[in-house]
Amino acid sequence: MTPTHLTDEELYAALKNNDRKAFDLLYERYWALVYKKAFSYLHDQDACLEIVNDIFLNIWLKRKVSNILIFRNYLASAARYRVYNVLKTRKTNNLVYVESYEKFENENAERNAGETGITDTEIRSRIDGLLNGLPERCKEIFLLSKIGQLSNSEIAVKLSISKRTVENQISLSVKYLRSRIGMR
Repeated sequence: MTPTHLTDEELYAALKNNDRKAFDLLYERYWALVYKKAFSYLHDQDACLEIVNDIFLNIWLKRKVSNILIFRNYLASAARYRVYNVLKTRKTNNLVYVESYEKFENENAERNAGETGITDTEIRSRIDGLLNGLPERCKEIFLLSKIGQLSNSEIAVKLSISKRTVENQISLSVKYLRSRIGMR
């Protein structure tokens, strides 16, 4: 019998005895079947080729200890199992690489908490540095307004100054910060 006319069982028996040609014949005979099975679910060429390679690599590596009764059925089951694992991973892993947050349109996506924390810290540090350039009273009024969330009237009463003075000091603070930050 020529090698291409050997049954799956005969080829598998030869494979178990380290026959690389038998493995190659089984691969050539069935890789497309495994690929088509995976592709019918995933529609992703790279993922399907990876599944094919993983299954056949696993067969080769475990040739001494595995016992496959019906080779075709084993491949179909292995393909389904691997497809389910890929789908499960895709479902639980919603990571998306984004070049720039400004270009990212998905509002529901989670942001990188570490990066957001660092950015917030850097912004606060920069603003604190800029606020230190303000006169003490002007800085105090600005902080009461923006951080303390007090109204202009409440600030005026608290500091015993006019409401108009509070408005002027806040206006000066905002102009100062905008000029230093580069906002118009």
